[in-house]
Amino acid sequence: MYTWIMNNPTKTSDWYSQLKKPSWAPPSWLFGPAWTILYILIFISFGYVFVHTFRGDFPILVCIPFILNLIFNALFTPIQFGLKSNELAAVDIVLTWTTLVLMIIVIYPLVHWVAYMQIPYLLWVSFATVLQLTVTWLNRKK
Repeated sequence: MYTWIMNNPTKTSDWYSQLKKPSWAPPSWLFGPAWTILYILIFISFGYVFVHTFRGDFPILVCIPFILNLIFNALFTPIQFGLKSNELAAVDIVLTWTTLVLMIIVIYPLVHWVAYMQIPYLLWVSFATVLQLTVTWLNRKK
């Protein structure tokens, strides 16, 4: 499905551009730079957690919300733009947000800076969650 999205960007962007969106929705060009910065923070902080978990420094349970967050984050684009399902994308982004909050809760007692590095990610995903829920509501089938 990811290949289909990458090979058909015009069809995907046409579909998304035709959806009803709130007046406060950011321009499409903002998503690329925002996610580039966030993925750098994710790579550093998640990498730290994974390395220390696999070394045995952290309990495996600490790593689980990080793994789930990566999975839910990775699934969003294929769900939203491949399946073109606002409803499933809404569920997915709520799960992404939930696992992000759990990550912060479980890592904070062990490594404060990793928890703090999640703040920009949390702010962006919080905004994106409200946006996705709004887009889903505005484009619901009546």
